[in-house]
Amino acid sequence: MYVPAHFSADESAVRDLLTHHGAADLVTATADGLVATMVPMLYDPDAGPHGALFAHLARNNDQWRRPVLGEALAILRGPDAYVSPGWYATKAEHGRVVPTWNYVVVHAYGELVVHDDPAWVGALVRRLTDKHEAGRPDPWSVDNAPEGFVAGQLRAIVGVELRISRLEAKWKLSQNRCAADVDGVITGLRATGQDATAGAMDRARPTR
Repeated sequence: MYVPAHFSADESAVRDLLTHHGAADLVTATADGLVATMVPMLYDPDAGPHGALFAHLARNNDQWRRPVLGEALAILRGPDAYVSPGWYATKAEHGRVVPTWNYVVVHAYGELVVHDDPAWVGALVRRLTDKHEAGRPDPWSVDNAPEGFVAGQLRAIVGVELRISRLEAKWKLSQNRCAADVDGVITGLRATGQDATAGAMDRARPTR
């Protein structure tokens, strides 16, 4: 991934996205070409030197059966939004502005390990469920479903683990623009309901 110095991310920001993201794109290169699946992933920073991402695939999804050529890739996205050149203060000064897209993304590379074990998958499903149900007034638990039903569902999925070997991250949030342009973009984003991207921009400001 091309990452100019002004769009690089600090370790704490990367860790935060890995921990709190929703779903990710799992991409593998196979003898038949690239294969990709969007799946919820759980990050464990203590699973290996660089941590690991855990997910499950439908048993009928043969991505898990296909030998991976080289590393697997998980693409984890933060907020993103279109940036109109009309939001830049410098538009009125010289007009040399163009549209762009602001975004936050992490590419996690590593070895993909398959776990075709109902107990392992069951423990992962509980962890994923607890993560996404946390904070709800009446959180749903796997134990709320009939035991036999859960057992059947677990037989229909397979666990995967991406053992992270390297991370690439890019926080493209107008850090290369002047403060007045950043203010204009944040105002424009908030006016169009893009609060998450506006907030990310505010946190990434090169100057306060």
